[in-house]
Amino acid sequence: MQKKIGVVGLWHLGCVLCAAWRRMGHSVVGFDHQPDRVARLQRGEPPLFEPGLSEAIQDGLRNGALSFSTRIEDLRDCDFVFLAYDTPVLDDDSSDTSILSRSVRELAPIMKNQAVLIVTSQSPAGFCRQLRQQLQAVNRTLDLAVSPENLKLGEAIACYLTPGRIILGTASADTQAQCTDLFAAIPGDILAMSLESAEMVKHGINSFLASSIVFTNQLSDLCETSGARIDDVIRGMKTDPRIGPKAYLAPGIGFSGGTLGRDLQVLAAQNHIHHGQATLFELVHGFNEERKNHIVERALRLLGAVKGNTIGVLGVTYKPGTSTIRRSRPLEMVRQLLDRRVRVKVFDPRADFSELPGTPPFEIAAGALDAARETDLLLLLTEWPEFRALPWAEIAPLMNHPNFFDTKNFLDENAMIAAGFRYHSIGRPS
Repeated sequence: MQKKIGVVGLWHLGCVLCAAWRRMGHSVVGFDHQPDRVARLQRGEPPLFEPGLSEAIQDGLRNGALSFSTRIEDLRDCDFVFLAYDTPVLDDDSSDTSILSRSVRELAPIMKNQAVLIVTSQSPAGFCRQLRQQLQAVNRTLDLAVSPENLKLGEAIACYLTPGRIILGTASADTQAQCTDLFAAIPGDILAMSLESAEMVKHGINSFLASSIVFTNQLSDLCETSGARIDDVIRGMKTDPRIGPKAYLAPGIGFSGGTLGRDLQVLAAQNHIHHGQATLFELVHGFNEERKNHIVERALRLLGAVKGNTIGVLGVTYKPGTSTIRRSRPLEMVRQLLDRRVRVKVFDPRADFSELPGTPPFEIAAGALDAARETDLLLLLTEWPEFRALPWAEIAPLMNHPNFFDTKNFLDENAMIAAGFRYHSIGRPS
């Protein structure tokens, strides 16, 4: 049965939810306070790049089943409202949940009786219990559920529509039944649990992934000094059935974007409150922060070895498949290089540099060849697939010194050496 669905917060997560629920045959209204953002969406232009998102939004607008508004009252008739703000992350990776509380204050007076607010935004464990109380203090017939998002930038719509399983946290059997009926259209098991458990699942997943990244980076450093190759070590580890082929084992520059860091900080803070001691979560977060310094220092040593001062950077979005550079680890590293008086030229096939305040402090190259021209080192920071097809044998001669530092072990080592580069990577003996 078709439902009317509201989505509050129209950045990446909210836009993906609008497109996905419309595709499943429901009538969808997207709401955001930002008039410019809503105006762009009304023209079919999402606020950032995500494969297939623009086309899905335009299709929904054409058939009239998807609309966007700056009027919270336009959600009055919705059966379900998704709270989908990308919860802001502060500079220390702690969560700013004020936008979630504000949204509940605005929604509670206008939602129709028996409607359900489904929180997909990340929230600290225990916070949604407070939001539920806030909601029901205004209207006892309303209820709240938690279904944390599990999206991958670059594959977000497909991830949402085929998640494999759906985490559903509720505080009442009736609300669980309502939400189960709604989510039944999405293939996958529905794992029902409490509000707090659903929030903690998200913390647990992200903290586990963060720990895997930090573990692999430290293991790769030991490989370099022992003569082992991290590629071989990971290949061997993944054959162990207790680890498996999908294990998150990839050496690099550490995680960025704020999402993993936020969950580590949430768990570290709760541990301090309840146990008063430092924990693994703080250590993982600290090691990850140190990782960018380690990679920058290594790049500077390579630069000093040839007495040059110009680096070309390939990729500054925090991962491939997106245009956003918010909380991007590659961008943080570029800034560190600039602080060390290095000249930096940047090329990224999708980066939205308008997200930066003012004029970028680095040179924006027109393409990879332009980024390499008259440089002393090329530094790959984001593993865009199109970088594999670049004419590397034509690029090496453009450089003052053909040094290449592949911080993601993304390109073929032998092919890069054959193209004329002094190729440096992660977790491999020099």
